[in-house]
Amino acid sequence: MLPTENRLRRREDFATAVRRGRRAGRPLLVVHLRSRTDPHASEGEVPPTRAGFVVSKAVGNAVVRNRVKRRLRPLMRERLCKLPTGSLVVVRALPGAGDADHTQLARDLDAALRKLLKGSPRSADSGDSPRDPGREPGGRAP
Repeated sequence: MLPTENRLRRREDFATAVRRGRRAGRPLLVVHLRSRTDPHASEGEVPPTRAGFVVSKAVGNAVVRNRVKRRLRPLMRERLCKLPTGSLVVVRALPGAGDADHTQLARDLDAALRKLLKGSPRSADSGDSPRDPGREPGGRAP
């Protein structure tokens, strides 16, 4: 079970993570990560990392959906320390997750989190130019 302070419960928090966060898809799961901290938090206050789960009826009946959530919660609890403080994480189970075992879910969750934590996308102010200065426009070498 996830500790209370690490549970994502509000609809707005789920929407923020899904709409404004980065996404990594795997065959069994899609993980959304919003690593920006809460702008409404006090200066000295560091919000905890929070996680939530979405398991639709496409995964299976209520028994199967609850089993998938019971398998994902401890997996996520073990990985919370690897995520940036204040992150919002939404784990969405895909239809194949209902037939998957604990090991398969762990493998897909690890792969998705690894992809999300690998690095941020290039920013314009980082000094990296997408164009190679030694090439002409059109991709040909001079």
